[in-house]
This record gives sequence, structure tokens and C-alpha cells, in this order.
Amino acid sequence: MNSFLLKPLRIGKRVAAKLKEKYFPNEHQKALRKWWQDGGDYALRFNYNLDENSIVLDLGGYEGQWASDLYSRYRSKIHIFEPVPEFSKKIAERFKANPDIKVYSFGLSDSDGEMKIYLQGVSSTFYAKSNNYEIVRTVDINNWLENTLSDKVIDLIKINIEGGEYHVLPRLINSGKIKKFKNIQVQFHNIDKNSVDLMKKIQSSLSETHSPTYQYTFVWENWVLR
Repeated sequence: MNSFLLKPLRIGKRVAAKLKEKYFPNEHQKALRKWWQDGGDYALRFNYNLDENSIVLDLGGYEGQWASDLYSRYRSKIHIFEPVPEFSKKIAERFKANPDIKVYSFGLSDSDGEMKIYLQGVSSTFYAKSNNYEIVRTVDINNWLENTLSDKVIDLIKINIEGGEYHVLPRLINSGKIKKFKNIQVQFHNIDKNSVDLMKKIQSSLSETHSPTYQYTFVWENWVLR
């Protein structure tokens, strides 16, 4: 018998993780697969009844690509919030000739203040601790709404802020300002052991004023005002 067959198969951790994901996917991996199968990034994330008079908030602008894609479809008025200076400067430069798109170099949260944001390659997070971080400014979303769009209805808010959704959404819900938003497109993040319970609690509260139009766990979901 070939002695090779008697030896245990040794594979790298990365390969093992790929095999596990393929044959024994968790709920998030299943949702992500379904999202791609349904063409979510194209069929769902831009499927809204918007026009040039619509108001859109983009929380977590990163490089501004989502805002650019949305604007090319509807020419809506877009407010982009990106607290990481490197990213916000690039977005501001990208849209400097477009008066319909405004860029803010701070993040919206449940209070005014400062927070550490940890940089991870091409992304950032408020939760993964490392020595590579910056201090960024946050603004209470309710205060910003009162000072900037107090009498306006928001047609769409997109929220991709790496765990900050667990602060922003309860702030809007508890104050009743959640009713200002016709559509809420949010990516919940599984950042710790409490994330699932927090997500379900927020979803339960949202269901009192909004209805889900699509839900892919810890990928993307959208809620429309009833």
C-alpha cells in the first residue's frame, strides 16, 4: 500500500477555511451566496422610486462609488458621511464639480463627540482593536437632521458603518425621527456576541413603522415606510 495514504492529510488554514465555507457554510455565508445569486448589488441596492428631487443620505461613503452609481440613475440630492480623512478627501475631490452631492468629513452617530476608528487595509471599523487608528469626529444624527433637513422627508438612507448602526438606528427609533425615512438600506455587522440580539431588537422596533422589502442576514436589507 502506498505509504502516502497512511499519512494524515495536512492542509493550510486558509484552504481549510475555504473548504469549510464551501461544504459547511454558516448563516452569513449562506445569505451572502443567496445575495450574489439574486444579483443583489445590482437588482436590489439601486431599485428605488427616486428622482432629481429625492434626498439620500449615505452613511459610510468610503470611496463614493455607491453614491456615484445611484446618482447616475436618479440625479438625486445626496449627502455623504465619511469620518476617515483619507476617504472623505478623496470623495470630496471626486464630486467637487457636482452641486447635488455634499460630502461631510464626520460620521453620524447617537451623540456629538470623538471616537477611535481602526484602519484595516482598505476599510475601517470602530471595533477591531489595533495600533492603526485615527480619532474621528461624530455628530448626533438627530441634531444634524434638525439643523440641516428639519422639514424634509428622507427618501433613502444607506447605512454601512461597521457596527455604528447599533447606535444610529436606536437613536432614530427612540426619538421618533425614524418616520422621516422612506427607505432604510442597512448592513448589520456581526461584531461581537451581542450583535444578533441587537440586530433582532432593532428589526423588531423597525417593524412598527417600516416593512422589510429584502433581508439577507448580515449582508444587506431594506425597510420601507408603511
